[in-house]
Parts: sequence; C-alpha cells; structure tokens
Amino acid sequence: MSTLLEIRNIFTGYDEADVLSGVSIKIKKGQITCLLGANGSGKTTLIRTILALTQSRSGQIFFDGQEITEKETHDIVRLGISTIPEGRKVFPKLTVKENLLIGAILEKNSIKLSSRFEEVIDIFPQLRNRRNQIAGTMSGGEQAMLSIGRGLMGAPKLLVIDEPSLGLSPLFVKENFKVIHAIKERGITVLLVEQNVKQTLEIADYGYVLSQGHVVADGTAEALANSDQVQSAYFGIQKNKDFEE
Repeated sequence: MSTLLEIRNIFTGYDEADVLSGVSIKIKKGQITCLLGANGSGKTTLIRTILALTQSRSGQIFFDGQEITEKETHDIVRLGISTIPEGRKVFPKLTVKENLLIGAILEKNSIKLSSRFEEVIDIFPQLRNRRNQIAGTMSGGEQAMLSIGRGLMGAPKLLVIDEPSLGLSPLFVKENFKVIHAIKERGITVLLVEQNVKQTLEIADYGYVLSQGHVVADGTAEALANSDQVQSAYFGIQKNKDFEE
C-alpha cells in the first residue's frame, strides 16, 4: 500500500522552544492512521505544520509524491488535504446547505458541486431535512456531522480530523466514529487526531503516540491496544480501564 503523506524528521516550535522534535510519520493510502497523545503533546502543532499554518524549522513533508514543505496553505488544500478542526467550528449564522457549500469553495463545476452535496447528505441523512436550518441552532452532535460533511465537500484525498469526540455525548461519539469508518470505506484516507484511545484504536489501522513533541510509539492499532508500555506510560489509569473494557 503506497504512502500518501510522509513527515520526515520535522522540528516545529514557537519562539525559541521546539514543540515537535524530530517527528516522522507515514500515512498509507486508504487507511485510518491515528495520532494519540495527551493535551500539550504537540498534536495540534503537527496539524498546523502539515497545513503550513505554522512553519517548521527543519525537516520535510511529502504529499501524494511531491514535497509540500515550502508550499502555501491554500496550495496544500488544493492538492487534496481537508481538515475538520477541533471544536466543530461551523458558521453559526449560515444554513446547513451554505456551510456545506463553503467546503467546496474551490469547485466551480455546478454538476460536481451538486453531486458532492448529495453524497454528503447520503452519509449524513440527518442533515437532509435540515439543509435550510441555521447551523447555530443545531445540537453539538449535529454540528459535528456538519463539520465533517463540510470537509468532505472538498473531495479530499486526505481528511484530517482533530478531536472529533471533544465535548460530545457518548452516543454522538459512537455515531461519529462509525461515520469516520464509513468515510474510509469510501476510499478516503483519514488522519484521526484523538485522545479517546479505546474507540480510536477500534477503527484505526495504524497509530502513532506523541508525547512532549516526540513519537514515542507506533504500530498497528491492535499492537498499540495491547501494549502495556503504551497504556501505563502515556494514558494513565483511566486509559488503562478503557483498554480493559
């Protein structure tokens, strides 16, 4: 299976402090790769580095066969990387349909635009009858669906999803993870950045564990789930309980 995104020995920081130190990651096409780690581990900085929102100090990033380390953010997005930000940032005063169409702002072909809209509505049937509803009046779980749907409207090769379980009820968390797995089944590669270890490893193919800006473990989701070292060293007592369920 070929590599879609490769990060080679990246160092990124703010002022004089490095947040990421020698991080190397490979994301295979057609897989869900997860990035696990506690708050402050460097997960968000890594996403910002991929998108060139924060420039790396050194290292290289390759996407779909070409180096993107020095590219501008809008050019990286055009190549096929879409991001679902932490916190379900929808446009609260716009309708569901308007929010979705913003996700495909670079697409000028009306036929393709209509087709993508229907595909997203098929994935999230709950949104079909709410297309004219103001996004800010929806529940947190519905906004989470809308946020992911907007990301899919750009027809991405790689969908980066940042903390999709944050602030959601267990029911909506379970539903969201089902949707993420369904997205993979449609052939879209996913980078899933999460703290919810148990449910993430249930749907991921491969994973990396980030701690204080370093990759401290990687392997198949099954291997990480069964690693005593990973459980005890990086997820604490509560995470251990999750693994035992």
